[in-house]
Amino acid sequence: MADHRSDDRFRLPQAVPLMQKAMDIRELVEHILEAAPEAKPDAQARISRKKRREEELRREALQDQIDEMYGASMLIPAKIAGAEGGDLYDIRMENAALIRKAARELVVGLRGLELFGYDEQPYFDLLRTEIEAFRKLFVAWVQAFDINRFITDDWGLFNPPGVNPGDNLIGNIGHGDEHDGDDLGDLFNDQDGSGPFDSPEGTDPFGSDDEDDDLPL
Repeated sequence: MADHRSDDRFRLPQAVPLMQKAMDIRELVEHILEAAPEAKPDAQARISRKKRREEELRREALQDQIDEMYGASMLIPAKIAGAEGGDLYDIRMENAALIRKAARELVVGLRGLELFGYDEQPYFDLLRTEIEAFRKLFVAWVQAFDINRFITDDWGLFNPPGVNPGDNLIGNIGHGDEHDGDDLGDLFNDQDGSGPFDSPEGTDPFGSDDEDDDLPL
């Protein structure tokens, strides 16, 4: 469907088909949501104030559901790019968790659309099938993460096995890097345009032991 960037923009080869499927899903979600019915009030109908308020709340809830699904479909490719651009284990795992959450929200969102009376099962089933195909590609991508490329996650969420919060460890960083760190910068940035390692001007994003001692708790 979409025109994808060349393979050399991805550090892991498993990211290429994953990104392609993510873009296909985004286009499919756009088509589904663009066809969603708009719940417009009947200006000629004589309804009670309570009924009118219920209809207004229903329209607002439907629009919220549509907005959430749009956002989830756009977040998935953005976070794939973020993981590939960072190429550190904790950055990859953090982005992977957000990708999984967004993909699952798309499936749940279909049920929400059905509750609002929008029921296009052939397209809904197609999206479910595409997300299942994406899930299998996602698993292969996550299994290819290099657990030796890491900086200790002091929050304790995304450390490699055997690494604990507070460990003053840095993995195999700086070896075998064949890619320019900016390769993915113009592909999918976060909304504020920043990348995973952006820091205030003049500061070191990783810091040193001496600097850590001076930081306020």
